[in-house]
Amino acid sequence: MKLKIKKGDTVKVIAGNNKGETGRVLMVNPNKMTVLVEGVNLRSKAQRPSQQYPNGGIHQQEAPIHYSNVMLVDKNGDTTRVRYERTVSGEKKVVKRIAKTTNEEL
Repeated sequence: MKLKIKKGDTVKVIAGNNKGETGRVLMVNPNKMTVLVEGVNLRSKAQRPSQQYPNGGIHQQEAPIHYSNVMLVDKNGDTTRVRYERTVSGEKKVVKRIAKTTNEEL
């Protein structure tokens, strides 16, 4: 299934423990239908000592969220759904993602 959320989009969490938080999408996994959002759904991970982390310790990192629990945010900061608009410019077919609330391109 093709997801309407892309890497780099700004999304808002609409369900779960982090409800109401916003962040930028770092990664999209269409096979598992999950997204990784910057600064949201943080989990602690024990890190062994290495050259990069000489002391080791416990580090925070983002965990994936199911895509149905996030919604895109438009330029005004409101959550929105997406519609697609197909146009022909010259010989190319162009597909644009349009925010339903503001009718502006995402």
